[in-house]
Amino acid sequence: MIDFKKAVRSKALTLISISISFIALGFTSFINHDNEWILKKEGNGVSVYSRGVDSSAVRELRAVTQIKSSLSGIVALLLDRESYPQWVYKCAKSKTLKEITSTESICYQNVVAPWPIDNRDIVLNVKVKQDDVTKIVYLNSVSKPDFIPNVDSHVRVSVFKASWKLTPLKNGIVNCEYQLLFDPGGNVPAWMVNIAAVDGPFETTSNMRQMVVKEKYQKTHYSFIKEP
Repeated sequence: MIDFKKAVRSKALTLISISISFIALGFTSFINHDNEWILKKEGNGVSVYSRGVDSSAVRELRAVTQIKSSLSGIVALLLDRESYPQWVYKCAKSKTLKEITSTESICYQNVVAPWPIDNRDIVLNVKVKQDDVTKIVYLNSVSKPDFIPNVDSHVRVSVFKASWKLTPLKNGIVNCEYQLLFDPGGNVPAWMVNIAAVDGPFETTSNMRQMVVKEKYQKTHYSFIKEP
């Protein structure tokens, strides 16, 4: 005679075991692919991706676009700190604090945050370099929070790492990649930052496409930048 209780219990244990196996496989797949770039937003000639990083609960972002411009023209815009409020997302103020060399400087940015969150400010060490062979230009920015005293009613951002990679293509086209890891600090939870953060690189890169074509940038030439 069949023991129905044992049969039911055995079937239940089998189903649980199979379910756990699928969950484990799915979780492993999630972990393995979380560090890969995932497309989050696209439009205006701009694509924005995000990925997880082991060192932060905030996701890293990357915006990609292609622009017809000289390399110097794009660098000229990126080094024009006073213009940032016109095109950099939520930037209310930007200025150069110290020129170290022609390719290295310290700059300051004030970022507007929605009420009731305090505004943020960032002090950055910015360096420009170009690969002699590929002619790819890199502009790297790393936070330097202790360079100046804290500003009243602002939270100083200590985790900020950004880079522009400008790769010359054919027919005067430049592939522009903007990569950003930014933690606003304070009491803003990481999940909230991750939801809202995609708009920053998207808007900044979209606006850059409109700004860089201005004559004053396209007529600029730097001795440390060699065009292909």
